[in-house]
Amino acid sequence: MTKDKTAGRRLLRKSLFSFYRYLIFFLLIAFVVTCSFFLFLNSIDIKEELIIDNASTTFFNILFLTLVFTLIDGLRRKITVERPVKRILEMTHRISEGDFNINNEPFRTSGKGNEFDLIIENFNKMAKELSGIETLRTDFVANVSHELKTPLAIIQNYGTMLQAPDLADEKRLEYAKGLTEASRRLADLITNILKLNRLENQQIFPEEQKYDLGEQLCECFLSFESIWEKKNLEIETDIAEDIAINADPELMSLVWNNLLSNAIKFTKPGGRISVSLKSDNDTAVVQISDTGCGMSAEVGAHIFERFYQGDTSHATQGNGLGLALVKRVIDIMKGEISVQSKLGEGSTFIVRLRRRTDGAGQENDR
Repeated sequence: MTKDKTAGRRLLRKSLFSFYRYLIFFLLIAFVVTCSFFLFLNSIDIKEELIIDNASTTFFNILFLTLVFTLIDGLRRKITVERPVKRILEMTHRISEGDFNINNEPFRTSGKGNEFDLIIENFNKMAKELSGIETLRTDFVANVSHELKTPLAIIQNYGTMLQAPDLADEKRLEYAKGLTEASRRLADLITNILKLNRLENQQIFPEEQKYDLGEQLCECFLSFESIWEKKNLEIETDIAEDIAINADPELMSLVWNNLLSNAIKFTKPGGRISVSLKSDNDTAVVQISDTGCGMSAEVGAHIFERFYQGDTSHATQGNGLGLALVKRVIDIMKGEISVQSKLGEGSTFIVRLRRRTDGAGQENDR
C-alpha cells in the first residue's frame, strides 16, 4: 500500500468526531440558546438567583447537545461523503497503478444520483477509455516490434551471406537486391508510422485548396503504369471532368496511391482494375475496384485498423498501415470511405468527398 493511500485512509478514519466541528456546533448552539434566553427573559420576570442556579445545567445541556449534533453530523458525513470519497480514492489509486478494470456502481442512496454518483460514473467511463487506449498502445508496440524484426532479420541474413568470400556474382546480385528491398520496406514502415502518429496527434495541418480531382486521379494512376503493364492488367477508367474539391492535394495523393497500390498488389496477372469518378449532387464519389483475392465481411470490418492484414499470404508486401493512413486522411478531410468485397471475387473501395462548387469557391476566395 502506498504512502499516499495510507494517509488518505487514516484521514477518513478520524472524521467521525472532530474537535473543530464540535467547537463550531458549540458556538452555534450557545449563540442560539443565549439569544433565545435573552428574548424569553425580557418578556417575563424571573429572579436572578434562579437564573444563576440553572446556568450550569444549561451549559452542560449545551455541551451534550453539541456532542450529539457533532456525532450525528459525523455519521452523516461518514455515510453520504466519506464512503463515496473512499471509493473514489480507491479508484484513483488503482488507475494510477495501471489497473483500468474498474466498474463501480453508483450509490444512489436517496433514490437518485448525486454529485458523487456522477463522479463515479465519469471515473468508470475514464477507466474504460484508458483501458482501450492501453490495449491499443500495447498492440501497437507489439505490432511495431514484430514488423521491425522481419526486415531487420532479412537485412542481417543477406548481410551475413554477402560476406562469403567465394560467393558467385549472380548470388551476390540476388542478395543485394533482397537487401535493398528489405531496407526499402523498413524505411516505408518507419515513414508510415511517423505519418500516422502525426496525423493522429493532429501535428499535420492540412493546406486545403481547390483543385481538379480527376486530374489528380489520372496522375496517381499513371505513376503505376509500369507495374500494371508488367502484370498485364486490364485497365478501365470512367473519370468525369470538372469535378473540383477543396482539400490538401498532398494528403489526398497519399489516399489514392495507397488504394491503387493495394488494388494492383492483390490482383493476379491478367486481372482487371477500374477507377471511376462521378458526382452525386454536392459529393464527389471515387470508386477503385479490382478482381483480386477479395476479403470476407469479418476482414472488411477491421481493414482500416492499424497493422491489420486479412490476407497473410501477402503480408510480406505491406505492413498493414496503408489503409489506416487512408482512413485517417479521409476523416481529416471530413469525407467517407467504405469497402465492398467478396472473397475470391475482388474489392471496391468507395470514397466520398464534398465537392467545391463555383459559388463556394468564390465565397471562400473573398
